[in-house]
Amino acid sequence: MLAEAYECIEDGDFHDALSLYDLVLKHEPSNISALIDKGVTLQNMGKLKLAIRSYNKALLVSPQNIDALLNKGTALHSSQNYTKAMECYDAVLKIDKKCAMALAYKGLSLGESGKLQDALKHFKKALSIDKEFDLASISKDIAQDLLKSINDTKIKTQ
Repeated sequence: MLAEAYECIEDGDFHDALSLYDLVLKHEPSNISALIDKGVTLQNMGKLKLAIRSYNKALLVSPQNIDALLNKGTALHSSQNYTKAMECYDAVLKIDKKCAMALAYKGLSLGESGKLQDALKHFKKALSIDKEFDLASISKDIAQDLLKSINDTKIKTQ
């Protein structure tokens, strides 16, 4: 059934995918894959609160599940709850210090919080782990440009 749900998602049929995830969860309420994939589907539909609820259920079953933590973080980030998103990324980094995705995503939340220097450090650290990580590379360049622009503005106004 999970494979069938995946095919529905590939076809853009999120509602049928959700029905299939609910069917799986009716028989296996602790199915981590179904809980996380349901959350991702809800997130793709813009239903962030429901997505977070699904990730929370997955985390009750498996508190250190990196996929659930990362996805919950991205849903919180999309909800502009950057502090809670960073808590999720920090939880991932306690489990895996070299998780480039958690570092880059934390960098994004730091950047949105106005902490560009800290964001830049996280993007650089993510790139030191995975040199091909486009999100970290693009975000690093943007953060550097913003910092340069801020510094240039300070110099002009002095």
